[in-house]
Amino acid sequence: MPLQGKKIIVGITGSIAAYKAAMLVRLLVKGGAEVQVLMTEAAKEFISPLTMSTLSKRPVFSEMFSEDGWNNHVDMGLWADAFVIAPATATTLSKMAKGQSDNILLATFLSAKCPVFFAPAMDLDMWAHPSTKENIQKLQEFGHHYIQVGDGELASGLSGEGRMAEPENIGKHLVNFFHLDLPLTGKKVVVTGGPTYEALDPVRFIGNRSSGRMGIAIAEAFAQAGAETTLVLGPTHLSAGPSVRTIRVESAAEMANHTIGLWPETDIAILAAAVADYRPATKSEQKIKKKEGDLSIQLERTTDIAATIGKNKDSGKILIGFALETENELENARRKREKKNFDFIVLNSLQDKGAGFKHDTNKVTFVYENNKEEAFQLKSKESVARDIVNAVIGLINKKVEA
Repeated sequence: MPLQGKKIIVGITGSIAAYKAAMLVRLLVKGGAEVQVLMTEAAKEFISPLTMSTLSKRPVFSEMFSEDGWNNHVDMGLWADAFVIAPATATTLSKMAKGQSDNILLATFLSAKCPVFFAPAMDLDMWAHPSTKENIQKLQEFGHHYIQVGDGELASGLSGEGRMAEPENIGKHLVNFFHLDLPLTGKKVVVTGGPTYEALDPVRFIGNRSSGRMGIAIAEAFAQAGAETTLVLGPTHLSAGPSVRTIRVESAAEMANHTIGLWPETDIAILAAAVADYRPATKSEQKIKKKEGDLSIQLERTTDIAATIGKNKDSGKILIGFALETENELENARRKREKKNFDFIVLNSLQDKGAGFKHDTNKVTFVYENNKEEAFQLKSKESVARDIVNAVIGLINKKVEA
């Protein structure tokens, strides 16, 4: 969720849906936002301030005065880039619409200079009441942003409208609001990451040591730049954030099917996965038993994803590849870039300490056409990912100027 550096107030009111606010705060913090939680007294009956303080990494305010002194609602209203009230009960919506202020959440709401988002939560009949509709309409007329309720089973046991929106949907509202002008808004990106496992039998496989960390970092960096990003991810315990659509696969064949299938509708592809070049020609349906003597395994080539995509790359698309080398690094990378029709290739060498698999860092060189190179120092994989995004934006700008 690309909200790096954004300051967001999350206001929690007295609803059973308050438990969702914990997940919302966690998503916002994970997305890079600073989060300040405000709670009404009733909200504390449903979820504890300690829980919210732990998740937000900041003190939670529920009163105008505390042991530390006056909690200044005016300063908080000026501090925030967005104010999200989730869940917003019928009582709180009514007070917001009428300008009433009897708690720190409402006082901050009335002082806020930032955009205000509200996600209602209540039972079916309360939601359907004309006074609720009138209050929501009035708040929208004030310029505040209504986040639509869901339809489903409610706490009363009834089923219908009134459920608070899911935290992921609230997060998407914020992302869309803040990032309409991001450099890659409107672009569709596919990233491959992680290893592939090629089965020998039901319990054994041929694989490699890739963790998928680099591919995940790249996917998240493109999402933060506004792109609609899909990550085709091999077997790993790691995962990308909610702003990235993730397709989990195991074998090279599965990765090829998804990646090649997505290519026609894709603007940019970054092939960062460590895909197996070979797989067992046959897979035993039963566990292979140990016998006397040696065991020979016949291998066959897997689909070359990069070569397949590269043959079908028109001038409007961008294709980036990776090369992990142990010798003749630049020479091999240049040859691979040209053969696979990459716009540039990201070279890393196992000779460099801190680079390659199972590290939080990487040391790379971008290899372009005409033997142009750009070398970088050892840095975090997240920083490398941002360098790749910036290089792609540069390529897009050049294509536009041309």
